Amino acid sequence: MKVLRFRVISLAADIIILTLSFLVVVSTKPTSFRGYLPSHSLFFIALAILWIIISLANGKMHRGKIVSFGSVLYRVVSSNVIALSFTALLMYIFREYFYSRTIVLGTALIATALELLIGWGYIAYKKATVHNFEELDKVRLYKKKSEYDLVAKANGVNKPPSVPDTEINPQIVSQIEKECGADMAKAVIKMTGNKINDRTAVLSTTTVFNILSLPRNKYDYIINLHKINDIQRLDDFLEAVNSKLDHDGFLFCCVETKDQRKERLLKKFPPVINYIYYFFDFIIKRVLPKLKSTKKLYFILTRGSNAVISRAEALGRLSRAGFKIRQESFIGKVLCIEARKFTDPLPKNGETYGAMIALPRIGKNGEIIKVYKLRTMHPYSEYIQDYLYELHALQEGGKFRDDFRITTWGAIYRKIWFDELPMLINLFRGDMKLVGVRPLSKHYYDLYDKEVQERRIKYKPGIIPPFYADMPADLDGIQASEMKYLDAYDKHPVRTDFRYFWLSMYNIIFKNARSR
Repeated sequence: MKVLRFRVISLAADIIILTLSFLVVVSTKPTSFRGYLPSHSLFFIALAILWIIISLANGKMHRGKIVSFGSVLYRVVSSNVIALSFTALLMYIFREYFYSRTIVLGTALIATALELLIGWGYIAYKKATVHNFEELDKVRLYKKKSEYDLVAKANGVNKPPSVPDTEINPQIVSQIEKECGADMAKAVIKMTGNKINDRTAVLSTTTVFNILSLPRNKYDYIINLHKINDIQRLDDFLEAVNSKLDHDGFLFCCVETKDQRKERLLKKFPPVINYIYYFFDFIIKRVLPKLKSTKKLYFILTRGSNAVISRAEALGRLSRAGFKIRQESFIGKVLCIEARKFTDPLPKNGETYGAMIALPRIGKNGEIIKVYKLRTMHPYSEYIQDYLYELHALQEGGKFRDDFRITTWGAIYRKIWFDELPMLINLFRGDMKLVGVRPLSKHYYDLYDKEVQERRIKYKPGIIPPFYADMPADLDGIQASEMKYLDAYDKHPVRTDFRYFWLSMYNIIFKNARSR
C-alpha cells in the first residue's frame, strides 16, 4: 500500500512539476500563453506521456530505488534525458521543426531542477528521521554491486593453490620490482604463483613489435606490466602474445577500468568542477572514438593512449584472443588479470561496435540466424558469456546474475524494451514471429534439456516469449513454460499466439513483468 501511495504521489508531483515548468517558460515568450499554448500543446502532451512512461520504467517513482542523493540524481537525470531525446526524435521523424528550442529545453531543464530539489529534500528528510536496520537492509538489496565487490567474488574461482615464495624465480621477481616497486611485485607474485620460470618474459610495452621480437619462439608465461589502455592495436597485440605462448601458457596484464577512471577523475578535482571535467572527458574519450566522423579527431587529441576500457571489454578482448580468464584482482590502481591460452584467436564480430548489433542465435531447424538489437552491453561482451555463467550462474527469471556487461544506458533501454525494436527487422524478414520461444545463444541453448532443445528448434523463435505469460522463476520453469506453449500451439496456433500475446501485455503493463 505504501509503495502504491508513493508512486501515485510521485506521479502527481511529476505531472504538476512538468506542467508548471512548461507554463513558466511559455510566460517568458513575447506573445506568452496566447501565442504558444495552442502551437506547443502537442509537444507538451508527447513529452508528458514519454516523461511518465520512462520515469516509471526507470525507477524514478520506485520507493525502493530512491534511497540516496546519488540515486535521485541518477534516476531523475537519466529518465529526463531519455524522455527529452525520444521527444526530439519524434519531432525529427515527423519534421516538426517549428517548436521553440527555448520552450523544449527550458521545460526539461526547469522540471529536472525542481525534481532534484524535491527529491534531495525527500532524501534529507528520510535520513534525518529514519534509523532502522531493516531499512538499511532494503537499501543494500536494491543497491547495485560495485566493481570491487564483483571482482572480490570472482577472484580465486579458477585460482591455483598458492605456493611458497622460495619456488619462484628470483630474477623474475627482481625485474618486476624494478618496474613497479616491491609492494606491486609482491602482489603480482602472489597472483601468478610458481608458474613463473626461466621461460617467462617480463615486459612493460605497448607495441606488437616488442612481443614478436622476443628471443624465444614460445614462452610459458608473458607478463606485461604496462596498462592495456595505452595499446592502440590491442587485438593485434593480444594475438601476438597468443602466438608466443605454448598451449596452456599464461598472460598477465593490467587495465584501468572505466569505473576506476571515473573514480580517479572525480577525486582529482573539487565538487562541481569534477563533474564538469568528467563531462568533457566523457565526450572526448568515449563519444568521439565511437563515431566514424570524429574518430580521427579523437586520435589527434589523444594519440590513442589512455583509452577508456570497461572490465567487460578487457575480459572480452582476452577471451576473443584465445584466452580463458583464470583470475582477477585489483592491485594498486589497476585491475590485474591472469589468463590462460586455450585456443587460437577467434574471429571478430566486425571491425567496430555500432549502435545496432546482429547477434548469432539458434533459429528454426537449428540454423544460426542474426537477431538484431540495439547494443546494450560493453564491446566484446559476447565473448565472456561462459565466464559470466561460471561466476554468477542464473538469477530468478533466467537472466545472468550481476551481469556487469550491461552499460548504464543499456539497462534503461532494456527496462523499456527499446533495445528490442530492431527485432522487427527479423519479423519482416521471416526469421521470427511475434509470439514464440526465445531465440537463444549457443551457450544458453546448451543449458537446456535435450528434449526441449530438439522440440523448440522445430518452430520459429518469437519476439514475445511465453516467459511473460507464465513468469517462471528459474531455468527449469522456463523450459516447462516453453513446452506448455508449444503443446498449445500445436493444437491451436492462432488462438494460442493471440492468448499469449495479450496475457503477456497484461503482465508487462499491470504486473510489472520483466525479463531481468
